[in-house]
Amino acid sequence: MTAQTDTEGRLVHLLTLQGLPRAALDALLDRAQRFAEGADARASLAGTAVCTLFFEPSTRTRLSFQRAAQRLGADILGFDAATSSTTKGESARDTLKNIEAMGVRGFIVRHVGDGAVAELAAAAEAGTALVNAGDGRSAHPTQGLLDMLTLRQALGADFSGRRFLIVGDVKHSRVARSDLHALRTLGAGHIRVCGPASLLPEDGTLDGCEVTHDLDAAMEGVDAVMMLRLQRERMEEGLVASLEDYHRDYGLDTARLRRARPDAVVLHPGPMNRGVEITDAVADGPQSLILRQVANGVAVRMAVLEALLAGR
Repeated sequence: MTAQTDTEGRLVHLLTLQGLPRAALDALLDRAQRFAEGADARASLAGTAVCTLFFEPSTRTRLSFQRAAQRLGADILGFDAATSSTTKGESARDTLKNIEAMGVRGFIVRHVGDGAVAELAAAAEAGTALVNAGDGRSAHPTQGLLDMLTLRQALGADFSGRRFLIVGDVKHSRVARSDLHALRTLGAGHIRVCGPASLLPEDGTLDGCEVTHDLDAAMEGVDAVMMLRLQRERMEEGLVASLEDYHRDYGLDTARLRRARPDAVVLHPGPMNRGVEITDAVADGPQSLILRQVANGVAVRMAVLEALLAGR
């Protein structure tokens, strides 16, 4: 694994939340909270070039990183794999090195391959910073951070007495892995995970979690429910019998939500499959923080870009 910090503990890349010290997480979340409250960004990245290097489709992540970079005064270069030289066989490494040669020192990278962003970070010049915007099933650290910021705003910073529930396709979810790393680091008191056996990993990802296949039971008394997108391509693999069966067993509706604490909150990283993993009444209801997650994404990504690039 490429080092994320230098010898003085300063963040040089953000590749994963796994192993990141609590002090580093808290510092990023505290700064993001100030940005969320309207703190002046002071154009701290004026003159700095940042490239959104996305080899996979994205809406929220790409646009919120672009918005974050704009608010910090950075120059933003967009990259579209579909119209780039990758269609002619150019490797991701060569793409990065060529853009780096243009004076770009910040790269926000999304890639289909597990570990691909860390490999690119290892190839980058000293002083170039990479942010993992989602790689394969491995990690999506800024999504994990914005989820934690949203939870802190709703529940307070002390997670030790809280119960958290993650529901759905954990096996294929980089978001779930980043959320689990962050929740453990921030001292979550109790983490439950619920989903069909075919969509839960067996690689140690769920160590220390209460694992169940009964969503009704899992909902009892939780403070926060974190729904995951059912990746419809898993239907073709036969991992789910049907969308209707999945919704019946693992969809969140208002009746199920009543089993949680009265003030429980609902999160979803998007894009949502309405009527599959979540109903309209819940997604648009008073306990939903889904749009706040999106808003917090800009603040979190500002904090990350500032920490990595300001003053370089």
